[in-house]
Amino acid sequence: MTPPLDDSGVLEAGRRALGIEADAVAALATRLGPEFVQACRLCLACTGRIVVTGMGKSGHVAGKVAATLASTGSPAFFLHPAEASHGDLGMITRQDVVLALSNSGETNELLTILPLIKRMGVPLLAMTGRPGSTLAREADVHLDVSVPAEACPLNLAPTASTTATLAMGDALAVALLDLRGFTSEDFARSHPGGKLGRQLLLRVTDVMRSGTDLPMVGEATTLSGGLLEMSRKGLGLTAIVDDDRRVLGVFTDGDLRRTLDGQLDVHHTPMSAVMTRNCKVIGPQELAAEAVRLMEQYRITGLLVVDGDGRLVGALNVHDLLRAGVM
Repeated sequence: MTPPLDDSGVLEAGRRALGIEADAVAALATRLGPEFVQACRLCLACTGRIVVTGMGKSGHVAGKVAATLASTGSPAFFLHPAEASHGDLGMITRQDVVLALSNSGETNELLTILPLIKRMGVPLLAMTGRPGSTLAREADVHLDVSVPAEACPLNLAPTASTTATLAMGDALAVALLDLRGFTSEDFARSHPGGKLGRQLLLRVTDVMRSGTDLPMVGEATTLSGGLLEMSRKGLGLTAIVDDDRRVLGVFTDGDLRRTLDGQLDVHHTPMSAVMTRNCKVIGPQELAAEAVRLMEQYRITGLLVVDGDGRLVGALNVHDLLRAGVM
């Protein structure tokens, strides 16, 4: 029985595994050539979907590769090769491309469905660790993901080989992303529930207060009236507008502190005397992320929202943006 490792031995084992896997990925870069370009062009020309398949650990990697492709502009899904032999092969159409992953290139479940894929005339891409394997020979394009050794000290558990395959799948997805001109806005549309999606899709109009929740008073309103409006609406500010709702200024909690220091009469001082003129405003169709940028740049906690004619249509503060998950 092998004696247990001490702490330094544990660290060394971890570092050795990471080093082996890093070397395996680095070696792929020197291996990229015309086959990789051909694989990208084949996927780009696909009018259907990229069907990614693999068994065991390669199957887990295939699922991740399919998800990455789909989220970066290349429609894809994972097909379990064993289930394909029992009806799921009907998921593949003639407009698709099949991407098969197998370290040995001799996975029985893949070789079983190989003749049917070929008979349909569906292009076949393969990633294997053996360029001379059956799967590699039968593929229209083969990408070599072989590694000299696994990170497993027994050289048995798929470790470096699965890492290399995953990295090659990422390389394929990223190259396709560039070829398609895929943008961050496109990515956000595929990830509406994520923070990036909210930052790139949410508009100011989606998070602002409006209607009866909108704090506003006229310039002749007394300071006490302005404070009541601020208290009722709970936004930490109130807009000062003219008869056409054009913004003349804003009065915030910070302005209130400065006003109290000046010992002004709250019952007789008009809002026009204490408001901040030329205040920062934003349009309703601007990204909510732009509102965050303005608040951070000018160290303010609220913004008025105006239309193209300078009329007040909304207001928001930092808490609205936090609730929306934009910051």
